[in-house]
Formats: sequence, C-alpha cells, structure tokens
Amino acid sequence: MAVGTLTTVPVPAPRVIDGRVAGAAMVLAPLAAVPLTVVAGLVVAAGDALGLPAIAVAALALGAVALGNRGLHLDGLADTADGLGASYDRSKALDVMRRGDSGPTGVATLVFVLLVQAGALTGAISHGHGVTAVVLAVLSGRCVLSLCCARGVPSARPEGLGATVAGSVPIVATVLVFVLAAGVSWWAPGLPWWRGPLAVALGYLVAALLLARCVQRLGGVTGDVLGGCVEVAVAAALLTTA
Repeated sequence: MAVGTLTTVPVPAPRVIDGRVAGAAMVLAPLAAVPLTVVAGLVVAAGDALGLPAIAVAALALGAVALGNRGLHLDGLADTADGLGASYDRSKALDVMRRGDSGPTGVATLVFVLLVQAGALTGAISHGHGVTAVVLAVLSGRCVLSLCCARGVPSARPEGLGATVAGSVPIVATVLVFVLAAGVSWWAPGLPWWRGPLAVALGYLVAALLLARCVQRLGGVTGDVLGGCVEVAVAAALLTTA
C-alpha cells in the first residue's frame, strides 16, 4: 500500500486494506520513498559532475521526485491551500478541495513552496552537500505521514484516503519514526551533526502547524492534507540544509 500509493513503482494491490494495513503503510512511507531518493540523488550527483547550473539541477531533482509520485503531494498541497482559502464554512471548503482544478490560492502556494524548495536545494548543491540535502528532505517529508495519521487525528470526510489512514498509527509508532529519523540524520554526510536532526525537527514542526490548522478548519485530514504536509516538511528540511 505504501509503495503503490506514494510512488509510481508497479506493485500488486494489497489483498486487504484495513486500519492495521493503513497504519503500517504510513509508518513505512519513508522506506517506500527510497527509490525516489535514489533517483533524486543521482540527478543531483550527475548534474554536479557535469557542471550544470545548480538551480537547474535542483529543478530537475525535484521534478524527478514529483514525477515519481505522480505529483500526488503537490496536488494535495494546492487543493489544501484552495480549501483553506475558500471559505470558513467546512463543507464548502471540502467541496472546493474535492474538485479537480486549482484556483489562484493553490497555484500561488505551489509556486511559493516550489521556489523555497528549489532555492534551498540550490544552496545545498552550491555548498557541496546537495545529494545529502535532497535525500534527507524527501525521506523526512514522508516521515511526517505517521504524525498526520496518529491516533486522535480525525478524518475530515467519511470516505477517501484520509478516512482510511486517519488515526491508524499508534502514538508509540509515531514517536519512534521521529526518533529514528532524527537519529539517523545525525550522521548525514557533509553536514554538522546537529543540522540533520534540526532539519527533521523543523519539517515536523511545519507539518504539525499545517495539520493543526486543517483539523481546526476542516475537522480532520484528507488525502490532500497529507500531501500538503509532506511538501511543506520537504521545504522546511531543504531550507535547514541550504
């Protein structure tokens, strides 16, 4: 479920999708994203070796990640922004998010977040640790899915991806994912020992702020909210490593 939902890697469909499977899929989301980090890291390494402009390499790497997940999280970010900016009426906001198009708020949010991501990754590439930065950011961005689906976080709708995964991850597992991510990032090559854990922590903080706002305004999470949290966490992690 994790690989099939979060990447374009072809895998058999799960035989059963219940709370246990959904929770496990959200916990394993960083592992499912490993193929994306490999591709992004190779793009950065190759672009750097060829002497391409850092901003172009950053754009290619981020584009490869988006291509590898069908633009799922970027779409979620745009829809979440449209919903939060549309109306204080919960049902109207959810209706806006359900539509297939993106309004001015969603487009502007996409532009700003991608500018931050690309600009930050450009800085990391220029300082010689672009591969570390993109790998750390993509993985930590997927780690926040266990936070967004922790016990106690409700679903905004009775159907959809959000309803399947909302509240499916035990609190202990949520904390464990964060501790493991912060601990492993301690040894991120090319960075001071504290920079990796700080990138993970700030990614979690920004995602938590967006999550709290969505729970307050929308009544819970949707699949779009999950995607939005991933993208803002990636941006925060990249900015920290820039």
